[in-house]
Amino acid sequence: MDQKINVFVWDMDETLVLLKSLITGTYAKAFNGSKDVQKGIEIGKTWENQILRICDDYFFYEQIEGCNKPYVDVMREYDDELDLTDYDYKNDGFVGASFNDDANKRKLAYRHRIIAQKYKEGLRSVFGEKMIKSWDNLYQETDDFTDKWLSSAKACVAECASGNKDSIPDGISDSTSSRIENVNVIVTSGSLIPSLVKCLLFRLDDLFSYDNVYSSWEVGKYKCFSLIKERFNGPNVQFCAIGDGWEECEAAENMQWPFVQIDPGPVSTSHRFPGLTFETLGHYIGVIYGDDDDDDDDDDDE
Repeated sequence: MDQKINVFVWDMDETLVLLKSLITGTYAKAFNGSKDVQKGIEIGKTWENQILRICDDYFFYEQIEGCNKPYVDVMREYDDELDLTDYDYKNDGFVGASFNDDANKRKLAYRHRIIAQKYKEGLRSVFGEKMIKSWDNLYQETDDFTDKWLSSAKACVAECASGNKDSIPDGISDSTSSRIENVNVIVTSGSLIPSLVKCLLFRLDDLFSYDNVYSSWEVGKYKCFSLIKERFNGPNVQFCAIGDGWEECEAAENMQWPFVQIDPGPVSTSHRFPGLTFETLGHYIGVIYGDDDDDDDDDDDE
């Protein structure tokens, strides 16, 4: 059977996760007085402080901040698979971005391996129930303040991951002659390590594996999109990008992918959370790639 793959490329900030607009107050101000601007700022700053603390304390961020890479596995070729059980990361001579010799790259690869491992194990493998509870409370407070933006965004990504079995969109419809695989990928403009921590804290790690998180901080969105296309490309692969910014829109246009614009503002539209659905994304894919039904009709004509 021919396998069809649908790759959904999601922007993180101000698309799946509202954070910067909370910190700056722009999110709440857009509601013209119906939301407490100061409360939104306090929520955003609490997230920011927690993210940076976890990055530094558990994900080597203070050591590797100057070594941002587009994805975790980019350093794998330098990893000699040394047993790191008793490895001394504080005294191994790692010098960050100062030198690019193989020995230093190997030490960075060690750190990336542990980061990937911790991501796969999840926060509960590192922190106790009291800390997890505080993050759950912060998540709920943020979700309530943003009219269920976080939980609705996650629900949409989950729907894309599994496919909507009750209502199959035209562009990504199932059929008896093909097997459908849906893949979710994140491309974030932030640096890699904080973005991975955001995935953990904002409950996205069960929907995005560590190797499906890309950072465009150094290379730009177009380069990340190109890496994703190179990784997944094939005759039966369809891509769809979803985001709020001009950079991912431009990159999607250059790649000739459908692009779905997200608007985090208060205006009611089908392109905001809650509102965006798997079915809507399927229609966008169908416009660019053609509907499966059309292909079936062509086959019948033959």
